[in-house]
Amino acid sequence: MHSSTAAHLRRTPAIGAVVALAAGMLVAVAPAAHAASGATLPFTSVEAESATTTGTKIGPDHTQGSLASEASGRQAVRLSSGQRVEFTVPRAANAVNLAYSVPDGQSGTLDVYVNDTRLARTIPVTSKYSYVDTGWIAGAKTHHFFDNARLLLGRDVQAGDKVAVESTGTQVTVDVADFEQVAAAASQPAGSVSVVAKGADPSGNGDSTQAFRDAITAAQGGTVWIPPGDYRVTSSLSGVQNVTLQGAGSWYSVVRTSRFVDQTSSSGNVHIKDFAVIGEVTERVDSSPDNFVNGSLGPNSSVSGMWLQHLKVGLWLTGNNDNLVVENSRILDTTADGLNLNGSAKGVRVRNNFLRNQGDDSLAMWSLYAPDTNSSFENNTISQPNLANGIAIYGGTDISVKNNLVSDTNALGSGIAISNQKFLDPFSPLAGTITVDGNTLVRTGAMNPNWNHPMGALRVDSYDSAVNATVDITDTTIIDSPYSAFEFVSGGGRGYPVRNVDVTGATVRNTGTVVVQAEAQGAATFRNVTATQVGAAGVYNCPYPANSGSFTLTDGGGNSGWSSTWTDCSTWPQPGQGNPDPDPGRNLAKGRPATATGSQDVYTPGKAADGDANSYWESANNAFPQAWTVDLGSSYPVRRLVLKLPPSAAWGARTQTITVLGSTDGSAYATVVGSRGYRFDPATGNTATVSLPSGTDLRYLRLSVSANTGWPAGQFSEVEAYLTS
Repeated sequence: MHSSTAAHLRRTPAIGAVVALAAGMLVAVAPAAHAASGATLPFTSVEAESATTTGTKIGPDHTQGSLASEASGRQAVRLSSGQRVEFTVPRAANAVNLAYSVPDGQSGTLDVYVNDTRLARTIPVTSKYSYVDTGWIAGAKTHHFFDNARLLLGRDVQAGDKVAVESTGTQVTVDVADFEQVAAAASQPAGSVSVVAKGADPSGNGDSTQAFRDAITAAQGGTVWIPPGDYRVTSSLSGVQNVTLQGAGSWYSVVRTSRFVDQTSSSGNVHIKDFAVIGEVTERVDSSPDNFVNGSLGPNSSVSGMWLQHLKVGLWLTGNNDNLVVENSRILDTTADGLNLNGSAKGVRVRNNFLRNQGDDSLAMWSLYAPDTNSSFENNTISQPNLANGIAIYGGTDISVKNNLVSDTNALGSGIAISNQKFLDPFSPLAGTITVDGNTLVRTGAMNPNWNHPMGALRVDSYDSAVNATVDITDTTIIDSPYSAFEFVSGGGRGYPVRNVDVTGATVRNTGTVVVQAEAQGAATFRNVTATQVGAAGVYNCPYPANSGSFTLTDGGGNSGWSSTWTDCSTWPQPGQGNPDPDPGRNLAKGRPATATGSQDVYTPGKAADGDANSYWESANNAFPQAWTVDLGSSYPVRRLVLKLPPSAAWGARTQTITVLGSTDGSAYATVVGSRGYRFDPATGNTATVSLPSGTDLRYLRLSVSANTGWPAGQFSEVEAYLTS
């Protein structure tokens, strides 16, 4: 999410969800012990790359700015004039929605064939709503390449029938087709007030704004009926309260407007259902409220069965929306968020919705001005957010993210982000218990162009303040992440800790780099987390800034497949790279997480492994013995240590009595070199060299200091560890 004014910015086999990729269709299937991830949808999707085609397949590609990177599955099919892609219909259907892209500035049509018979109806394609530029957002490039177009076929097709689309002149890249059996249009409810009776024009030629307003006034406490047709509404509605707005179905009743409801408050009991709102938003202008709902519907309201498309944001919710339910709806092709609970939300439930092609976070809670509280995103299916996260929780108290299916995030985004990034003040950080349960993340995570390093599929981020809430992450499935599975980071670069995280029950398969990417100080416990096909190493543990403290991973048992650690904090693992053979001349301790039995003032343990001989660690004073420990990441046959103090002549010569100990597991330590005195003298560089015996193999290096003739504390400006003697 990016800030704005009106709208913006194991026991896993027994309980976890399994993602099945068959015939190009992405579905989440779970055993009876746990709910399936994602929404129950009225359509079945078929990927173009799995269909029969005379065109050219593109991808897979995760590179920001490439067309394939924004496609479902990171692959699509490019059609030149006369070329086609033919889908095998997966279920009985009478309608299709097609995700596609055409070159910037172009438009055209696709001919449609059913079992080789060309229909009179065509699918219009256009770049009008694509190619969005947001230069004020750091790291953004031109994005939002795809769009969606739908068609009632005018006939029924059955499973196994063939539906083809063919380019008639314009180059068209086809991504995915959604096949649906659309029910007949609903009838007018008894006692309802029809907008047509109040003068609305169902042909879309006349302006129906006043008719909608008059119908809402007349129907207070009842229902406004929107019959089948296209209705043009030219300015937003306000004063909407204690009323139901109902259409004949989202394929039949269509309101053409970029601003439907815009109001700062409402007494509530507003129920909006079963029609489409399709806008004309072609760019993102954050000062304009180009949203289906902007502001408040009031308490005890609901939105259901809606089709929302070509808006800036589906719902940008501020003020009192207590106990709002948003369900069974589709939000497509927004230039910013799909839905954002922008502070003050209480008891809001967003469930069983489908979101595709958002230009920012698909679903977000942002606790600005007041915390979002006791609210949830549950059983939603999210595909292709192209500039941020699938689901983002920015602060809030007692929030739940459950049983969602997120796929194909692009630049600046994870599948799920749990974050204290505030954007603006006043902000309410994460508090209480944040529950992240039963979610499935497929091809999520991305390279962050601002950080120049990757973002994980599931990210916990102490961006602007420490994460002190309890974060429970359970029953997670992460598949084909291009980079890491779990990331713990302080994204603002100030080293705030991430605490109180528990990860229980996860399946990680084919992650590009590592299972755990730890870049902040803090701690997390992992239980029953199993990983296969890990690209580089199990763990990357290199907190930033380097001297900010360490991240502790506690093995709670039942973990498998990710025990190795990336060993070089000076480089980022690349997908599939594997741990590099260490350079025999490389200092193995540089940049590695360090701890100590005590520190004096600002002279923290990390300063003895930061590569700067002028900064130093100093233990608690007058409290010998004191110990300093560094985790090298993996076990190494270390043969030589170089111990340093600042080279300045202001440091007088001294002797420190030191014992060298080593461990392979961080708990059982053995003496490597017994206690002896080492002389540090500025005249000779203020360094001391320690030779380790052959056969030494250690991951954790500990130096125990029992005396210092120059100061009553242990002191090191650098501890360097080498493979060479």
